[in-house]
Amino acid sequence: MSHDSAITFRFASLHEAETIRAIEFEAGQRFVSVGMTGIADAPPMAREVVERKIEAREIIVALDQQTICAGFVMFEPQPTRIYVQELDVLSSHAGRRIGAALIEEVARIARARQLTQLVLSTYRDVPWNAPYYRRLGFCDLDTSELDAALLARRDAHIARGLDESKRVFMRRELV
Repeated sequence: MSHDSAITFRFASLHEAETIRAIEFEAGQRFVSVGMTGIADAPPMAREVVERKIEAREIIVALDQQTICAGFVMFEPQPTRIYVQELDVLSSHAGRRIGAALIEEVARIARARQLTQLVLSTYRDVPWNAPYYRRLGFCDLDTSELDAALLARRDAHIARGLDESKRVFMRRELV
């Protein structure tokens, strides 16, 4: 399969905040197919949150030839790693390895900052969640391996109503 050179990546611009929210909302609709309607019904991130992340240069967008924003990754730099908060690609652009390429963009930033890991939290059994990230080199973390920051994030998920029994934290070493 040839590499899709038509896709380009850059930090998101403020005028793309609504587009990013729309992509997040569309990606959530996929969860209807696995009976997780609560996710599909959830509103996207608040516009102020998206704008703050854009200004911090913590959202990367993928653009196709028509410069249509096809997907994005939102991340949070931490002392030794980068936490991947959200990765969404439009269904119209699925199967083109855009998600994998967005993760590689974050890995590149991490390496440039001498950070050694990418970490994320996702659903264990949803096909485009944990099984997908395993194919991208992420490994499941046992609860005993979670540090204070990840335990705090897990508690925040529970407070927000997420079923952590169905979720898993994952890590990818950057060597």
